[in-house]
Amino acid sequence: MSGLLPTRTVNKVWGRQELPAPFENTTGEPVGEIWFEPPQELDQLLVKYLFTSEKLSVQCHPSDAQAPEGGSGKEECWYVLHAEPGATLAIGLEREVSPEELRAAALDGSIEQLLTWHEVKAGDFFYLPAGTIHAIGPGLSLIEVQQNSDITYRLYDYGRPRDLHLDAAMEVAVRAPYDPKYTRHIPADGNAVLVSGPHFRLDRIAGQPSANHVESIAGRALVIPLSGEYSVAGKVVQPGECAWCEMLDDVAWPEDGMALVAA
Repeated sequence: MSGLLPTRTVNKVWGRQELPAPFENTTGEPVGEIWFEPPQELDQLLVKYLFTSEKLSVQCHPSDAQAPEGGSGKEECWYVLHAEPGATLAIGLEREVSPEELRAAALDGSIEQLLTWHEVKAGDFFYLPAGTIHAIGPGLSLIEVQQNSDITYRLYDYGRPRDLHLDAAMEVAVRAPYDPKYTRHIPADGNAVLVSGPHFRLDRIAGQPSANHVESIAGRALVIPLSGEYSVAGKVVQPGECAWCEMLDDVAWPEDGMALVAA
C-alpha cells in the first residue's frame, strides 16, 4: 500500500550542525544526508537530501554494465534547493585528459584544477550519467535522486583519511568535459519533465498537473513535496517527507504546492 517512507539520518564530516527547515539535527554531529528508505515496490530508486558545509570527495560511479557482479550502476541527478552566494558543483573536466594525467592529478591534488566548477543557484538541475567525475561544494542544500546503488569510486578526498579507489575509477571515469545538454534551470512556475531515461523518470510539478501529464507517469511513483501540503492515498505529506503511491490518481495536488515526482 501507499505510504510515507521512513528516513535515515547520515552523519558526514562535510555535513552541517544546523539544518534548514523543516529538518532538525538531533544527533550532535554534522548531518550530511537524509535518506528515504525505498519501498520494496520501488527499491531501484533512492531519494536523498544533502546538506554541505565542506567539499565532498571527487568521485565517479559505474554503469550497470561496469558494476561488479550482483550490483547495479549508479546514475543520479541533483535539484538545487538552496545555494549560498558563490556555491559550486564540480562536474566533468575542463578538457579531455589521458588516464595517466588523471591518475597523477588525483594523487597530487591538482584534480581540483582539472574539474569544471559550476556556480549554482536554487532551481538548477543536473543529470549525471555513469562515469561522470563530480564533487559537491560547500553551502548547498539539494535533493538527489539516483539508482539505488552505493558503488562509489573515490578519486580524491582533500587529505581526509578515507580510502581511494583509483584503479576502479580509471576503468569507468569519463575523462572529458560534461555535456551541457544534461543541465538546465527550472523556472519557478509550471511543470517540467527533468529526466526521462532508462533508469528512472523525474518530474517537477507545480500546482495542478494536467490529466495528460499524470497519465504519462505510469505506475508506482515517489512524491517529494517541496512546498505545500499534499495528500497521498489519504495520508498528509509535507516538505521534508517522501511518500510512494501505486498511481498518481492517489495524489491530491494543492494549488500552491510544488513537488518532485520520481518513477
